Amino acid sequence: MLRTGKSAAPPAPTVGGSPPAAPLVERVVGWSARHRALAIASWFALVAVAVMAAALIPGPGAGGVDPGESGRAERVLDAQHGYVPVLENVLIQSRTGARFTGDADLRQATRDLEAALQRTPGTVTDLRSPLRPGGDTLVSGDERSGLVTFQLAGSYDQVGAQYDTVVRAVAEVAARHPRARVVQAGDKSLTSAVDAGIKGDFKRAEYFSLPLTVVILLFVFGSLVAVGIPLLLALTTVIGAFGLLQVIDHWVPINSATHSMVLLIGVAVGIDYSLFYLRREREERAAGRTVEEALRITARTSGRVVLVSGLTVALCMTGLLLSGLAQLRGLTIGAVLVVGLAVVGSVTVLPALLSLLGRWVDRGRIPWLGRRRTKAAESRAWTAIARAVVRRPLLWGGAAVLALVVLALPVSGIRLQDAAATDSLPRSVPVVDAAIRMQDAFPGTPSPARVVLWESRAGALDAPGVRRAIDGLRGQAGSGGPIAEARIGRALLLRVPLADFGNGDAANHALRTLRDRTLPAAFGHVDGVDYAVAGRTALAYDFTRQLSGRTPLVFGFVLVLAFVLLAVAFRSVAVSLVSIALNLLSIGAACGVVTWVFQDGHGGGLLGFTSYGGIVDWLPVFMFVILFGLSMDYHIFILSRIRERRSGGAGARDAIVGGIGASAGVVTSAAVIMTAAFSVFVVLSAIEYKMMGVGLSVAILIDATIVRGVLLPAALALLGDRAWGRHRPG
Repeated sequence: MLRTGKSAAPPAPTVGGSPPAAPLVERVVGWSARHRALAIASWFALVAVAVMAAALIPGPGAGGVDPGESGRAERVLDAQHGYVPVLENVLIQSRTGARFTGDADLRQATRDLEAALQRTPGTVTDLRSPLRPGGDTLVSGDERSGLVTFQLAGSYDQVGAQYDTVVRAVAEVAARHPRARVVQAGDKSLTSAVDAGIKGDFKRAEYFSLPLTVVILLFVFGSLVAVGIPLLLALTTVIGAFGLLQVIDHWVPINSATHSMVLLIGVAVGIDYSLFYLRREREERAAGRTVEEALRITARTSGRVVLVSGLTVALCMTGLLLSGLAQLRGLTIGAVLVVGLAVVGSVTVLPALLSLLGRWVDRGRIPWLGRRRTKAAESRAWTAIARAVVRRPLLWGGAAVLALVVLALPVSGIRLQDAAATDSLPRSVPVVDAAIRMQDAFPGTPSPARVVLWESRAGALDAPGVRRAIDGLRGQAGSGGPIAEARIGRALLLRVPLADFGNGDAANHALRTLRDRTLPAAFGHVDGVDYAVAGRTALAYDFTRQLSGRTPLVFGFVLVLAFVLLAVAFRSVAVSLVSIALNLLSIGAACGVVTWVFQDGHGGGLLGFTSYGGIVDWLPVFMFVILFGLSMDYHIFILSRIRERRSGGAGARDAIVGGIGASAGVVTSAAVIMTAAFSVFVVLSAIEYKMMGVGLSVAILIDATIVRGVLLPAALALLGDRAWGRHRPG
């Protein structure tokens, strides 16, 4: 068995005496170690400046631009600089199944609701009820339900207060009529429920992730001081990134989901890079080197790995920009920013702290755990596995490939479909339950299509032909439900219920019918009037179409970029191709598991979800990009260890076994931390985050076990010296 230390990295001058020809990372680390006070102060100053910049540069957040026809409709409304009223609906039903038309209590509840909504002047407009003239369409086909619709009046600044007033009024009426079901769902209701669910879910994720990370780090290092270093780097990196994101939000839309993703990515890479540094520095000190020598060798080895890994992760994430979707632009910028800060911190403040602490980094040991963890050693288990694999690479490699291909098979039947609010959140959420009941009684009403009409010449919307077209539309469009109108500047907004609510095949078919047949028939002959359709169903449809069309471009960009970066880093085409192939296998297997679990509905009771027959449209491309970047950390680290041993004169198979064994501790620890962070998403309420949690966790586990322990050594053993070209790496 090869030693981890002297044979892999021969002694060299101390950090303070690094030669001028030393690599860039080694020179930066050397400067940080020599000027540790300045390096540490500069890092915290950078974080402080980022936080202060967020406070000192005020301004409104940037608005996103939706794709396709939805985006065109929204841009027209934005150009009017007027208030777009919020549509809300209240469903009134008997809890015993009585008919609305013959139940006195239901009719009295409806009158009370009308009166409550009208008691606050200026709160609602366009109030319609089944008890008012023309209210026939507000009674369901089975006559068991009534619908009250209205729009919130005022301005954008008043919407929140107006909505709260309406919610209280509905609740008071419901309390006075316990035999009636009086429930609300609409534009603001569904948006508020989704936002509250996301914020609550991510708060729980953040709350559980940090304690789990601390516990795992304690097992990894067994020292309170050593645990504090990766946590310090990760947290300061995330805080600095959040500050800069607040500034960037003035030009690029940044949502709450972006902040949570940045937090998880920042913690993952910050701790990964700290693990690479700390474990290598400990190994070198355990081999008898001084702190200065250990830092110099760590800079030349793990420091280079951190730089290449960070560059790979950041550049792979930029592939999301090729989707052309504003919703992913903020996420991409945030991820690149937090990874870049983590790399900078890893080659500046991290070596400065290690130089300052010296051997004190092992203080605060935990009894029985700390003493064992501070000693560097190869993993016996992974060394034995690697030795067995290189002895019979075809057998073990073939079995592993077969297993991953079987796991990936469900991907062939994947159906990409965004989750509507009623699909995403559980029915235990009151607004979701109300929307489902409303959909059953009045199809399309919870979230109707937003048909935007605008005039290309002044006065065109006031022409008699427009009114006749709208009246004709009421009998042709969607589900035949009520159509709400709102005039906004030189545009007219029509809320048209579709035959189905949501983002499934039926809803998409209804949307295409409205766009391609109904609206052209109604307004195609009207001179000077254009139209476009937006709304939740339309936005999801347009988003999926654009993402599907751009996905091959994103995939191709990431694959080519990863190949080039790996080829430059290792000067080996074979190693680059093998790494890419193994990543594709692990990502494909993870996507197959997600499809089998969530689309096919296996494990719904265990994980707490109800399958809606599809997979969230953005998930596969998101998983591909983020996993391709993050999993490269492991590959680059392991390959660097193997390459060191080949440079030191070890044979091809001995180098593979030694490299796998020596890197096992770091890779296993990093994978456990990352899996723990991502698996928290499984317990959240939204189904799309459950999917993401399962997908990312499964992919990381596969990458750290089957790929790292079996496929990579098998592939390198089969390639032999050809993996590194004609000459030994050096």
